[in-house]
Amino acid sequence: MAPRAHTVGIIGLGFGRAHIPAFQSAGSSVVAVCQRNLAGARAIADRYGISQVFERWEDLLEQAKPEIVVIATPPHIRRQVCLRALSLGMHVLCEKPLALNVQEAREMVEAAAAAKRVGGTVFNFRYPAAMQRMHQMVAEGFLGRIFHVNCRFSGARYADEATPASWRVDRALAGVGAMGDFGVHMVDTVRWNFGEFVRLCAQVGIAYPSRRLPDGTKAADAEDYCTLLAELDSGAQVALSVSRAARGTNGDFLVDAYGSQGALSYRLRREGKLWYRGELSATAEAHGFRPIKVPAGLPRSAGQGDPMEVAGKAMIAPLVKRFLAAIRRGESSFPTLEDGLRAQAVLDAVVESTDRRAWVDVRS
Repeated sequence: MAPRAHTVGIIGLGFGRAHIPAFQSAGSSVVAVCQRNLAGARAIADRYGISQVFERWEDLLEQAKPEIVVIATPPHIRRQVCLRALSLGMHVLCEKPLALNVQEAREMVEAAAAAKRVGGTVFNFRYPAAMQRMHQMVAEGFLGRIFHVNCRFSGARYADEATPASWRVDRALAGVGAMGDFGVHMVDTVRWNFGEFVRLCAQVGIAYPSRRLPDGTKAADAEDYCTLLAELDSGAQVALSVSRAARGTNGDFLVDAYGSQGALSYRLRREGKLWYRGELSATAEAHGFRPIKVPAGLPRSAGQGDPMEVAGKAMIAPLVKRFLAAIRRGESSFPTLEDGLRAQAVLDAVVESTDRRAWVDVRS
């Protein structure tokens, strides 16, 4: 018997649009969408055959009453939406970062537990086939004792000074800048594969200090790039570099991990038809990596559509599949709200480190 189709409401249609084909491809029924630009929301709803459109998230929750809510708003209201949805008995899948700080994220985790609802964080960069294979090899001990890990995530969203500002450059709305846009995916990748962050030191920068917020009230104050050094609970060292002002890049994600028995090198570049598979190389020798063959593990239709649809079907749909399984069977083999909380603790430590210009402990 096929699993029952769940009803879904999506709040926020920036990257939130990618969740529509992700849930639809998993057999769920997206029944409502919401964003402040009502005309734009209606156009998206018509495109995907969605019946209900809302301007206010409160109205979507109260009137559409979906079983599952996707929260893809700016971070400053994610906690508020999440707590309300949970109080109404809905399951919640929230974009990253979960909130503005650890305290807000902890409230979300505790509310989901109290409501006995499933809560997840959209760490979709776990799901390229090459990343899944890397995770398996690490778990099987291919690296041996891990010495050090290097990660880089680069995009060009704000590489041009003339690019209009958005909520992403305002710490009051975003909490952090590039670390929330891209860097938090690296944080989750490190946690998931190599262990918990214990302490760190970070340095951040703003590409164009003259850039103003959309309303012109103040200068942009969320970082455009960040360099991070960290120690894991195993003693392994980590170096992370993130930028949304890197010309010539398009969300390039690189991970190199070195240990006592071997080394792994992962690459995800949004180039070519099957970019969402990623690439993985490995070596157990002193010299020379060899490519690891990884199947896509996805239907051919995953590569069809515009870039947002491909990201949804190829990278979010596998997460959604596990999220729905957790609702049906109580499993938790996907990024939970607890994972989002632990990543949020690292972001909080980045803010503290840059404010104090010092090494700080990571506390969740």
